[in-house]
Amino acid sequence: MAEYILEMNDITKEFPGVKVLDNVNLKVKKGEIHALCGENGAGKSTLMKVLSGVYPYGTYSGDILFNGEICQFKDIKQSEALGIVIIHQELALIPDLSIAENIFLGNERAKNGVINWAETFIQTETLLKKVGLNESPDTLIRNISVGKQQLVEIAKALSKEVKLLILDEPTSALNETESENLLSLILEFKEQGITSIIISHKLNEIMKIADSITILRDGKTIETLNVKKDNVTEDRLIRGMVGRDLTHRFPDHTPKIAETILEIKDWTVWNPANPEQKVVDHANITVRRGEIVGIAGLMGAGRTEMAMSIFGRSYGKKMEGQIIKDNKPIEIKSVQEAIRHGFAYVTEDRKNLGLNLISSLKENMTLANLRKISNKSVIDEGKEIVSVEELRKKLRIKSSNVMQLVGNLSGGNQQKVLLSKWVFTEPDILILDEPTRGIDVGAKYEIYTIIHQLADQGKGIILISSELPELLGMADRIYTMNKGKITGEVLKEEANQEILMKYMTKVG
Repeated sequence: MAEYILEMNDITKEFPGVKVLDNVNLKVKKGEIHALCGENGAGKSTLMKVLSGVYPYGTYSGDILFNGEICQFKDIKQSEALGIVIIHQELALIPDLSIAENIFLGNERAKNGVINWAETFIQTETLLKKVGLNESPDTLIRNISVGKQQLVEIAKALSKEVKLLILDEPTSALNETESENLLSLILEFKEQGITSIIISHKLNEIMKIADSITILRDGKTIETLNVKKDNVTEDRLIRGMVGRDLTHRFPDHTPKIAETILEIKDWTVWNPANPEQKVVDHANITVRRGEIVGIAGLMGAGRTEMAMSIFGRSYGKKMEGQIIKDNKPIEIKSVQEAIRHGFAYVTEDRKNLGLNLISSLKENMTLANLRKISNKSVIDEGKEIVSVEELRKKLRIKSSNVMQLVGNLSGGNQQKVLLSKWVFTEPDILILDEPTRGIDVGAKYEIYTIIHQLADQGKGIILISSELPELLGMADRIYTMNKGKITGEVLKEEANQEILMKYMTKVG
């Protein structure tokens, strides 16, 4: 019996003008949890798409051996037939279908073209128990949280008799509790003999569950480490990923804080789906020029709802309270008005709400401020290209040119494009909602540097993050929220994780 369930030898994959994978080698032992690490654009997801048949045989060179047999997958169905199942970072569930329908979509329990719903529901209940999800099989996907949707994806994988489970950034959109539960589930699968490959930028999670770690950099295999035998540390992983020591996770910064630029007074927002429910309840915050103000809270605390409602009422049907900018009350009834008043909002969901993935860098980066590059309502394309190229260099966006499609960029570079889109509007107040979600430590450092530069220009920054170390490392002052209410305000020098968690769970 072969020691390795999977061997990928000398895998090379090219897209027009760029070699994404350059003779990559990967060996995964049966029954282990094997982690893939690397910066955004290192080739991790591409390698897994080659393995699963998303990029079919003939579009790459090299050999794939599964259980000792050479495989030449033409599509994802062929890899799934052998028990190789991939769960992508962007969940592939249909919101208006039930849990049961999603789990067996394309793999229906049917006879003579007629679905056996009784069998479908019984098998769904069994699968949901395996993944620890207490939901009815007929519950619509849109009515459950992202964390529960992730468990539905795993149940779907188990329905295909999975032997090798590939998880691409499985905890990127989950809170701490949901992440812990998912990691425990992966460890349970290991006990059941299921082999897992996990791609994650959360090094602490990898260190917790992985047996082996393969590091990719610039499309090449750097090394494979045995977590226990090689005394692996986070610093060792970072050095392999970025090619250098990263002595500080956050750039050194001396804030240049000036007068108050923004006051939010008694801000109250009602849930558009439930007019009786307040999602933001009499919140009061202030932001000064040059200051980075953090907002901490558990999932459902109301942080994003508050940010979106301030930004041109883009969330909530009813809201009350006052917005004061530069000591003058202002009315903001639309996103266009928010932009005109100097507000910018970098959404937490860059793929669905922030960027047009089938458009170019140029079109994405100027979209929020077309007036700046227009002459009598006609876009000056020469001026547009010069402006975008300037921003591309300034933010160090890795792309072939400004005409490249944003969907072909790595996650970190997509995040920089989203940030540059709002920098282009020349805002006074920049609201950053999870600005480093799903990107690696090297790209995070670059984003942090850009945030500091924007603050030093006198802009007021509101930073929403689920990662408490990020808030502690970046914010000059931190507000905490729970159930729509501001429950605490802590200065940087007084803040630590225990104090923030105390306020984040405070009632009333």
